[in-house]
Amino acid sequence: MFPPAQPNFKSHFTELLRPALNEMAPPGLDVDVEFARPKQASHGDYSCNLAMQLARPLHQNPRVIAASLIDALSASPYLAKVEIAGAGFINLFLKISVKQQFPRYVLESGGKFGHSGIGAGRKIQVEFVSANPTGPLHVGHGRGAAFGASLANVLAAAGYSVTREYYVNDAGRQMDILALSTWLRYLELNGVAARFPGNAYQGEYVRDMARLIYKAHGARYVHRPDLLFEHLSWEADADTEGRLDTLIANAKRLLGQDYAYIHNFVLTEQLGDCRNDLMEFGVVFDTWFSEQSLFDSGMVAHAVQLLEQRNYLYRQDGAKWFRSTDFGDEKDRVLQRENGQFTYFASDVAYHLNKFERGFACVIDVWGADHHGYISRVKGAIQALALDPAKLEIALVQFAVLYRGGKKAPMSTRAGEFVTLRELRQEVGNDAARFFYVTRKSDQHLDFDLDLAKSQSNDNPVYYVQYAHARVCSVLEQWNGDDAALVMADMSALDSPVELSLLQKLIDYPEIVEAAAKEFSPHLIAFYLRELAGEFHSYYNATRFLVPELSLRLARLGLVAAIRQVLSNGLELLGVSAPDKM
Repeated sequence: MFPPAQPNFKSHFTELLRPALNEMAPPGLDVDVEFARPKQASHGDYSCNLAMQLARPLHQNPRVIAASLIDALSASPYLAKVEIAGAGFINLFLKISVKQQFPRYVLESGGKFGHSGIGAGRKIQVEFVSANPTGPLHVGHGRGAAFGASLANVLAAAGYSVTREYYVNDAGRQMDILALSTWLRYLELNGVAARFPGNAYQGEYVRDMARLIYKAHGARYVHRPDLLFEHLSWEADADTEGRLDTLIANAKRLLGQDYAYIHNFVLTEQLGDCRNDLMEFGVVFDTWFSEQSLFDSGMVAHAVQLLEQRNYLYRQDGAKWFRSTDFGDEKDRVLQRENGQFTYFASDVAYHLNKFERGFACVIDVWGADHHGYISRVKGAIQALALDPAKLEIALVQFAVLYRGGKKAPMSTRAGEFVTLRELRQEVGNDAARFFYVTRKSDQHLDFDLDLAKSQSNDNPVYYVQYAHARVCSVLEQWNGDDAALVMADMSALDSPVELSLLQKLIDYPEIVEAAAKEFSPHLIAFYLRELAGEFHSYYNATRFLVPELSLRLARLGLVAAIRQVLSNGLELLGVSAPDKM
């Protein structure tokens, strides 16, 4: 009988080789037993290079070492044979009967097939998206959202206790720029002629927020606008960041307590829009963490004080500097300016201190690839706070570049010239967007082809995978039998090369999920699903399923039902639906 728990073949084979390895290896030599999947079926189901790893320290021919390792192997209920190949590879072949029993395990496990306990309930946090709430999410943010959500799903499937978190930058300068931009548009609605800075936020959504304020409050927030531009002239180079800061300071002085209303209104509007957009995209967060709360609670001041107590700060020109060069950064960083204001970096240090104080065994930050230089200073601050920087993992995500009609779409939030995530979803659908975003490794460049995403062709990866699922559903609908009969069906008729390859593909799925969790690489799931769909489509086109012979019919239906289950499970991890019909 097939064992009730899914066999982990790599672990099993490692244990078979371990006694001989311990006996043969020189004292102190630490060697990992690694297995790969051969590209050709004739080379076995698993291949191990252990003999070649031992060749140099043992000063022996690797084929001789391989023969000794094989001779020392204990009997295995799973192995059909073991061979030496090439320079000394150990190729292992599973028994066909073991492969044939695997659809039963898939069908019995159902939606849990592929799940594991490697995380063993360890608390892990994934913080992703965390875009400034200064405008609608664009397609660049969408890739971080799809990656972070899929990674969190994969980690949860691997047994981790996952917290999904969005860090709300509600205390910084960008929010002040948005508040100023909205107030200037509001003044225009009240008939006040005010030159709008070219480096303020230009999008139509800013005008929309201004209209909402005007509709609700009329001229209530018109406060001596003539004084807003006091001591400012508008030369050709007027749109500098310094002038923008002066306008913000003047607006705060003129509006007084009313500035808080404008600021909170635009924050609430944009954050609400962001939350809804992500929810519609299937991305849900457990925690929305406010940056402002770090200041209000005194955590920023506390973190800076801790660094000072540990002698990692120094004063220069009235400012407090963190010695980040001690930790590999290219230069030291200011934590507190001479005017007493804390920097963005100071709040980031406090935020990461807070993460570790919440007891996470591992913290994963999903950042844009342009933040690569930020890694050393953040990890340095963690180490300076006597915490373990190895517990912070950084996953870098390249922004996706959208192409429509062969032309690149612009991506400037301030200029208001960008394609929003919502527009993308409306055009290609959530499924295509979620799948396309994770078809490549997160730190690799991604060109998002809208024409391909909308096409119903084998070149469209999400259509190709979903179509495989729908085809299985169609076959089982034509059969119109009881799915429970497939669980206990005799699978011994599955002996063709194509069927054995598909069976091995099912066996591979849990290993793929485990690798995706360990390597923070949900794209491995997408690759796997495309390969599985490809093998199934070939099988479908060449095979009759509803054959007269009952045992063969049930065996083939059991195989495709298991394939359907794995396709469904994998798509669910990526946040993509598995349609019954297309």
